[in-house]
Amino acid sequence: MDPASKSAAIPLLRRLLKQVRPYWLQIAGILLLDVAATPLALLTPLPLKIAIDSVIGSDPLPAFLQVLVPGLVTGSALRLLLAAASMQVLIVLAIRLRDLCSYVLRTRTGEGLILSFRTRLFRHVQRLSLSFHDSRGTADAVYRIQYDAPSIQGVTLDGIVPIASSGLMLVAMIWVIARINGKLALVALAVCPFVFLLGHTYDRRMGGRYMHLKELESRALKVVHEALTAVRVVKAFGREDAEEERFVHRSREGAQARIHLAFAEGAIVLAVNLVTAIGAAMVLFIGIRDVRSGLLTLGELLMVVAYLSQLYGPLETICSRFAGLQSSMAGMRRAFALLEEVPEVVERPQALPLKRAAGAIEFRNVSFAYEQRNLVLREVSFAVPARTHLGIAGSTGAGKTTLVSLLTRFYDPTVGQILVDGVDLREYRLADLRNQFAIVLQEPVLFSTSVGENIAYARPEASEQEIVEAARLASAHDFIIRLPEGYQTQVGERGMALSGGERQRISLARAFLKDAPILILDEPTSSVDMGTEAAILEAMERLMQGRTAFIIAHRPAMLAACDALLTVEHGQVVAMGSEALTVPR
Repeated sequence: MDPASKSAAIPLLRRLLKQVRPYWLQIAGILLLDVAATPLALLTPLPLKIAIDSVIGSDPLPAFLQVLVPGLVTGSALRLLLAAASMQVLIVLAIRLRDLCSYVLRTRTGEGLILSFRTRLFRHVQRLSLSFHDSRGTADAVYRIQYDAPSIQGVTLDGIVPIASSGLMLVAMIWVIARINGKLALVALAVCPFVFLLGHTYDRRMGGRYMHLKELESRALKVVHEALTAVRVVKAFGREDAEEERFVHRSREGAQARIHLAFAEGAIVLAVNLVTAIGAAMVLFIGIRDVRSGLLTLGELLMVVAYLSQLYGPLETICSRFAGLQSSMAGMRRAFALLEEVPEVVERPQALPLKRAAGAIEFRNVSFAYEQRNLVLREVSFAVPARTHLGIAGSTGAGKTTLVSLLTRFYDPTVGQILVDGVDLREYRLADLRNQFAIVLQEPVLFSTSVGENIAYARPEASEQEIVEAARLASAHDFIIRLPEGYQTQVGERGMALSGGERQRISLARAFLKDAPILILDEPTSSVDMGTEAAILEAMERLMQGRTAFIIAHRPAMLAACDALLTVEHGQVVAMGSEALTVPR
């Protein structure tokens, strides 16, 4: 690894260790089980040595076995052969039990690591400002949560732990082979520098390619997300084939990159296997000559050859794990990069609590620009007394929705202040502030749950009676009870099992249930017919009673019930109509 890669990897590993800290006991258990494979591997060729040297031949048992095996067994070749066969069965049983325990613990720990990391990423993404989602979209965040988060298992359980246990096994095997024959141990070790050089070269050259592959796969997912989100537009313009072509183009780029990486991984494994094969051939050549000259018994040579596979196995594991680790490290970098994104709208230390606002709103010389350029609002100033119904009119793109988005602190003003009850919004606790607003949008947002759960989204602890009452106030109860399962009817993805007017009335019911002191109604009747509009307007009049309300609308019927009217054009207030609306000095 080059110095730049090392400097980047060390902080990443520190963050990784912090993330996996709650699972250190389980990881330690996995490492111990992996380490337990070493003595079991050392015992594996022992029954064969006993059978050849002590049953077929006449050599005594190894010294440590002479203490453990009673003389009754060693006095008979048949009994000694049965003991060796029994030992073989017990060793295999112990190995398989270790494998089972390791597999179960590894699976349980891995799933826990992935779930906790995904949860942390999802929690963070939800708390990022809307400006992040506006500029980056959702597909890349989804990819990082769903596909990059599992890299934490790839780095820890499939990378660091196997490398550590393989390193311990490597040292143990070298020590054992050296005890049998020091010369053969040196011959076997001669290939190690070449293996590590191959791994270092691969690590240095391939890290960036794995990052590029992740980016390509994220772009392919983005095409799928965009096409399915806008499926009605795609169908309306007959662009299915074009979207398919775009997806195939993006996916082919990722597939080609993965094929190149697979070839590189295969090449490094092939090179390592070739090097270790040369080492094994050298040991076999020298070992056979030593057996023929009487310097080594045949059983000892067979043990060395058996241990040699156990020696080169960890070497190959370390090298292959380093190759696979690059993909996981790329995913970890992307996941932690997402966690480094800082919300633009943050809660100040010692923020003020706000139980229920009176509803007086004031804008003081407010200007706002997305990404600090091209002002969307310019020096907007006005004051709205509590319980005023303010209509906001203006052409499309004039800044009307931006105005109310600032009010709810989806964004913060670039310049100026917005006050609720005489206090700057930024002084309040964020959750308390947003709890003062109920919002009904032009395109009602419903979740893939039941009608009742969608209404209760405003107040999950609400009783069934309160949900029904909110639906009655929103003129929604009558059509809900006619649905196949009433309030338990599933609305489908984004509420598509319901009509536009039905979805809007459920949104109104949600606002009734929340009972917030300030309402924001953003073109709530623009996508419904005249008959449905009348029912929604009647429900809205009930909803606005005793509350401050901001109504964005083009239709005169929506603005007729307003106490004051604000007209916005090109980001500026160009007209104000009503004495209830005053411009602060």
